[in-house]
Amino acid sequence: MIDARAIVSPDAKLAADVTVGPFAIIGPGVEIGPGSSVGAHAMIERDTKLGARNKVHQFASLGSAPQDKSYKGEPTRLEIGDDNVFREFCTVNRGTTKEHGVTRIGNQNLFMSYSHVAHDCVIGDKVVLANLATLGGHVHLGDWVIMGGFSGVHQFCKVGAHAFIANNAAVTRDVPPYVMAVGQPATPHSVNAEGLKRRGFTPENIRNIRNAFRTLYREDRRLADALEALRQLAAAQPEIAPFIDFIAASTRSLVR
Repeated sequence: MIDARAIVSPDAKLAADVTVGPFAIIGPGVEIGPGSSVGAHAMIERDTKLGARNKVHQFASLGSAPQDKSYKGEPTRLEIGDDNVFREFCTVNRGTTKEHGVTRIGNQNLFMSYSHVAHDCVIGDKVVLANLATLGGHVHLGDWVIMGGFSGVHQFCKVGAHAFIANNAAVTRDVPPYVMAVGQPATPHSVNAEGLKRRGFTPENIRNIRNAFRTLYREDRRLADALEALRQLAAAQPEIAPFIDFIAASTRSLVR
């Protein structure tokens, strides 16, 4: 299952059915779970753990050192869940000691060609980074986030679950759940209603989320007043709770 022209460190641990293409390089401390494949010329540099059924396409680069001037070669990690796809020339870096020393990626995510995940990022499940989408260091993406082509997220920003970042958008503040953000810098445009429909949200759920969006962004309220109004709505509309939880955890202020 391993091409004779591949280079695999004796310290790497590969499940019995993992396939490795020609000229791929798998370094020390790498673990790859069952049903996974590594394409030709791909590189998994070191200290990277992949779960089951991951697909690493040709020329992808996982587990390389963080692009951080303060990094001095300390031992850090990249941890990847199950059923992820890393397309051509995708790059994902290990963590730094500035946080927890690890970059974390969940399950069933798609990283299209030339997308980039920087050090210490935390990515949920079922996320899509389109071609050339880029994350700065320490970015957090919730489940089901979609980033359009050429979009970028500034370091330390958070993007909530089910948010949609439009193509070419430049996110410099936190984007709440459900929100579609557009522009440079990115601003809240609307609710990602089409995405919510596809994921089983009812028309009533979506209507309630739209009302919450208007409360937060369209009624000229102070943030504290909007948050109190959202708390009252959430008592009978649990789909509003992610707005409240996200705002409480925001560290870079919200897109406005």
